Amino acid sequence: MAKRPPVVRGLRKRWLLSSVGPVVLVMLLVAVLGAAAVDNTYYGSAQASLEAKAKAGADYFNTYTMSSYSEYYRTASLYVASFEESEVIELQFLNVSGRIETSTRGLTAGSAPGTAEIERALETKTISSYSGPDPVTGERILAVSSPLVFNGTVVGVMRYVTSIRQIDRQVMLVDLAIVGAVLGVILLVVVSNLLFINNVVRPVAEVTDAAKRISGGSYGIQIPNRYSDEMGELVDNINDMSLKISQSEKMQTEFISSVSHELRTPLTAINGWGETLLSDESGDRRQLRRGVSIILKESRRLTNMVEELLEFSKMQDGRFTLRVEPVDLQAEFEDAVYTYRELFRQDGITLEYEDGDQVYDQPITGDPERLKQVFCNVLDNAAKHGGSGKRITASMTREGDEYAIRIRDYGPGIPEAELPFVKQKFYKGSSKARGSGIGLAVCDEIVQRHGGTFEIGNAEGGGAVVTIRLPIENQ
Repeated sequence: MAKRPPVVRGLRKRWLLSSVGPVVLVMLLVAVLGAAAVDNTYYGSAQASLEAKAKAGADYFNTYTMSSYSEYYRTASLYVASFEESEVIELQFLNVSGRIETSTRGLTAGSAPGTAEIERALETKTISSYSGPDPVTGERILAVSSPLVFNGTVVGVMRYVTSIRQIDRQVMLVDLAIVGAVLGVILLVVVSNLLFINNVVRPVAEVTDAAKRISGGSYGIQIPNRYSDEMGELVDNINDMSLKISQSEKMQTEFISSVSHELRTPLTAINGWGETLLSDESGDRRQLRRGVSIILKESRRLTNMVEELLEFSKMQDGRFTLRVEPVDLQAEFEDAVYTYRELFRQDGITLEYEDGDQVYDQPITGDPERLKQVFCNVLDNAAKHGGSGKRITASMTREGDEYAIRIRDYGPGIPEAELPFVKQKFYKGSSKARGSGIGLAVCDEIVQRHGGTFEIGNAEGGGAVVTIRLPIENQ
């Protein structure tokens, strides 16, 4: 059974807190405000309706039915007897002491309801209401008391009382519906976000696991890409990075092995010939010259390799600099050609220089030592890899605002599959020629810093060709 990648709990937690948290808070606020609005609507409507009824009843009673203070009780009893809503609302008439004198439910006569709105109505001579438990029965009620005034004097109170049990039940049902809807929305949001974040967390966990394996040394591993969005692009980049690190690690390993071999070979020759010359007591001058020549040749090879390594080290840590000045490019290039022509002749290789009898005296801005290093490296590389063709051609032309330098060998050329990589550091490909594999990388860096281009390809008819383009300084 495959090991499941670790769950990125921190990411899920942050997502839930930052994304779902505000939604939950808003929905809870909506629930609270909705419930408050429902309560206010139901209870407020019932209270307003009862207050309107009390006001209308008190105005009618004061104006049309109560003709004298002595007739108060009789007219109140008649009014109670004719009250048509006694099944849902209890109508009471109270005296100034707050006790019931008559009611649509006659059993309550003589008792004192004891609710606060009665006293407020008597004191302020205004309609007052009360909502809460009945002090006598404990039932939740809504009561509205309206003072009865005769000749400017309060003679009693008309009180309407109704149970709010049905309103409570209706409010509770509506509140439960609101809470249920809010909880449903919150649940939907949480579930959908969990599904979404899980779809993000799982690939992130896989990428994290792969990154840990890569950092642990498992270079070249590939993550199965099952995604077509930004996560798929991230997986592709991780896979590409892993592959390139693997290739770089392989090239560095091969580079170390190659450099070790390259250093050991000339050192072995130098040591061998040194010991031979020391032990030769015959004094053969021919033997001496031959030994010294080989020692000198191998020493130069070691020097070139060490210089390449130093240049590469400077490139890596940012110490690679140019000493810029006006440069006669043709003179520098011809100096390199003439220097190597004699060396190549000794190895049986012909170096042909084509200048077209042209004089290119317009200077460029650059570092003459670095540019000559490029020319020498490319010429040496042509002899090393294409020397089997026994011929190398070098040319310089002006093409628009650039100088173009071409160096071609007539050897086997470069395999097409290796062309994109020949300028990479440490890369040697299938070539068996001796070298560190960083010379062309250094050349490419130097030319680029001069604002030019360094191109390597195969020539028509066989062999490889290197084209160096450098911009001409505007006079």
